[in-house]
Amino acid sequence: MSTLKYLSSYSPDLQAQVQGLLDDNRLDRYLLDKYPSLHRVANDKALRDFVLELKHSYLKKSAALSKIVYDPNIHVVNNALGTHSYVSRIQGHKLKSKNEIRISTLFKKTPTEFLQMIVVHELAHLKEKDHNKAFYQLCRHILPAYHQLEFDLRVYLTYCERYGNLY
Repeated sequence: MSTLKYLSSYSPDLQAQVQGLLDDNRLDRYLLDKYPSLHRVANDKALRDFVLELKHSYLKKSAALSKIVYDPNIHVVNNALGTHSYVSRIQGHKLKSKNEIRISTLFKKTPTEFLQMIVVHELAHLKEKDHNKAFYQLCRHILPAYHQLEFDLRVYLTYCERYGNLY
C-alpha cells in the first residue's frame, strides 16, 4: 500500500478502501459523484461574506475578524489548509487584538462542502484554541457532517497529491 499521509490517522480498513479506489483509478469518480459542483466564492470579498454569514449564524458573540482572505502562501505540504491567527498588541493603555482567517487558495475551486469545513474549522478556533473535544463538538454543532467532510477532504488531498487538482 502506498503512503496515504493525509489518511494516516484513520483505520487501516478505511485506508485500504481508499487505496483500492486509487489502484482502480476510481477515486475521481467517488469524489465527483459525491461532490459534483463547485462553490462560487471566488475572491476575498465573497470569502469574507461567506465566513461572516457562518459566523453570525453560530458564533455571534465571538471575537470580531479583522481579515478574511484566500492566501496563496498556505501550502498543504505544511498540513495547513487554513489558518487562524490571534495577535494582541498594547497601544497606549489599551490591549488591542486582531483575529484573522486565511484560507489556502486551493479552496477557490472546490465543492462548497470542503470550503465550509475549512471555514468552520477556523471559526471554531475563535472559541477553542486547541483541537480538543470541545473544539470538535463546536465544529459538529456548526456543521453536523464535519467529520465525514474532513475525511472526504483528506481523500481529495490524496487525489490531488497523486494526480493534481480534480476541480
